[in-house]
Amino acid sequence: MDGVLIIDKPAGPTSHDIVNQVRRVFATRKVGHTGTLDPFATGVMVVLVGRATQLAKFVDKEAKEYEAEIRFGFATDTGDLTGKPLGEVRDVPIAAAELDAVLAKFRGEILQKPPMYSAKKVGGKKLYEFARRGEDVERPAVPVTIFEIELIDAHAMPSALHTVRVRCSAGTYIRTLAEDIAASLGTFAHLTALRRTASGRFHVGQSVSPNVLADSQEPAKFLLPIETLVEDLPRFILSKEREKMTLNGLSSRVYEQEFAADASVAMFSEEERLVAVGRFDAGDRSIRPTLVLGENK
Repeated sequence: MDGVLIIDKPAGPTSHDIVNQVRRVFATRKVGHTGTLDPFATGVMVVLVGRATQLAKFVDKEAKEYEAEIRFGFATDTGDLTGKPLGEVRDVPIAAAELDAVLAKFRGEILQKPPMYSAKKVGGKKLYEFARRGEDVERPAVPVTIFEIELIDAHAMPSALHTVRVRCSAGTYIRTLAEDIAASLGTFAHLTALRRTASGRFHVGQSVSPNVLADSQEPAKFLLPIETLVEDLPRFILSKEREKMTLNGLSSRVYEQEFAADASVAMFSEEERLVAVGRFDAGDRSIRPTLVLGENK
């Protein structure tokens, strides 16, 4: 069984829990995902089944979109509602216009320090392993990009709770973003809710809940074709003869089509089935397969 599954993750289970549930449903170990969600977070998880797991690198770096509810007034050790308060528990009402003005400063490329409660590794260990022992280790700030950020609530009066929509590069920590926004306002904050509404080309409208998937008599109907993972790549159609050679790792000459130098190219059979992904060599005008999928199983 091969394909792409868009799961609407509920609050509570870990991303690994969701992967294990999908493994049970499809009776296969070949299941992976392309972006971890914290247990308290909900929304889009792109889960790859079967041969689709080979194509993870084509989607795990795509932009993500979130709706984040931020509570201003105090921070927690995890950056979200599951953590212990740091300091006095109180609310700090923020006017929508004041928050809106600060959000503008965060659009574009920014530097962000990964939170201690994260899976980011330092010295071969995950940061949350240090955090659980009460240790705070030095970690360098890394560049991330905030493509869009806007206030989507409409409080008439200043409020300690505000919801923002964020479209950002992969690897952005929304918990840290909330804390940094609060710092610009002279206060502290943490997330009380986080929902991922899109991951790359996939959105929550395409999703299925884990319970519906588990109860379905035909779970395969929720799988999107593998080909959706390479929709943004240029295509090259292989003849029957070239298809067999491609499966053996041999390059194919390109005579009529034009591709950018070193471009990734999706190599399809005459029946519109993805056979491989290759790299175009402008020097000898050939496509060398770098990832071969082979026959459906």
